[in-house]
Formats: sequence, structure tokens, C-alpha cells
Amino acid sequence: MSFSQLVKESFQAEFKGVKSPDYNYQRLYRERMIEFRKPTETIVRVEKPLNIPRARELGYKAKKGFVVARVRVRKGSGAHKRVNKGRRPKRTGVTKLTRRISIQGIAEKRTGKKFPNCEVLNSYFVGEDGKNKYFEVILVDTSAPEIIADREINWITGKKQGRRAERGKTSAQRKSRGLKRGEGHEKNFPSQRSHQRKAK
Repeated sequence: MSFSQLVKESFQAEFKGVKSPDYNYQRLYRERMIEFRKPTETIVRVEKPLNIPRARELGYKAKKGFVVARVRVRKGSGAHKRVNKGRRPKRTGVTKLTRRISIQGIAEKRTGKKFPNCEVLNSYFVGEDGKNKYFEVILVDTSAPEIIADREINWITGKKQGRRAERGKTSAQRKSRGLKRGEGHEKNFPSQRSHQRKAK
């Protein structure tokens, strides 16, 4: 088994809270979440990715021009104002409401604003606690000479790649744009009135 596969399996065990006789993944995950909560800033730049195999799958390289930031975003669908007009509780429109963008998409947008000289390449999940979700966002400095000279990544320096996170061009945000059609994607991004008004 390769090193990358071992790292992937260890992270999956952490997310599931596995308690094996060899290693207590649940305890390791809990200690990591405690460390993630300590910084007061919601966006923290880190030296290197936590999950290196996943970061490399998404295009990360350990060279100048690549920036990795850990982002904390609150869980849930946000606060919704309850109407004070006459109707039965079922029709108040407060429960089962979700935003039109995923929490991971929110993390990417906030990171893009924090680093205006960089473009968001991709992001991945690193953990969650009772209140927040944590993601690591990979950014690329489009003006770095090392990036411009690299044929595998210099496509991101093009004019059409500006503000990728704000325009929903990352892989995480493309999933919530309703681009996929067919079976299994009926409620991906439907109209507000279709499917018993269960749109996002």
C-alpha cells in the first residue's frame, strides 16, 4: 500500500472516530479540533497542507507561489427571520432552508477576499466540531515567476480565470451550480416551485 493511500485511510478513520487497538483516531481528531478553535482569526495561513495527498490531487505543489490557508465557517443554514403574519407553523418557511451556496463555497469566497493577489485553486475538508466546519483552501499567486513558468499550473494566470471563487469555478462550487443533469441530480439546483418547493 502506498503512502498516499495510508494517509487517506488514516484521515477517514479520524473523521469516523475509529478506536482501533493500535491507535486512538478519535482522540487525535478531538485534539486537532481543539487546536483549530484556538486562533481568533477565521482564516489562518498554514505552512503546508494537513492532508498532503488530497492537496496534491487538487493541484498543490510544494513550491513558491502556492499558499494554503485554513478557514473556519459556522455550521448550519444561517438565521432565518420568522414571519409574524397569520399562518400555520408548517407554512412559516423557517425550517429546512439552505443557502444557495455550500459551506465549502463560502470558505473559498472568504479566503479569496482575504488574499486578493491570489486565485483560489481548490479546497478540501479537514474537520468539524459542534459549531464550525474547517477547510483548507489552496491559493496560487498568479504573479509569481515560478507559477508563470510552470506549464501545469500557468493556466490559472489567464484573463478568464480571475475571481474563480466568486464566480463558482472551483470544483466544490461547480457541484452546487446545477450543471449536472439526469438521475440523482433532480434537486441539485431546481426552480423555486418544482419538486414540492424543496429548492435550496
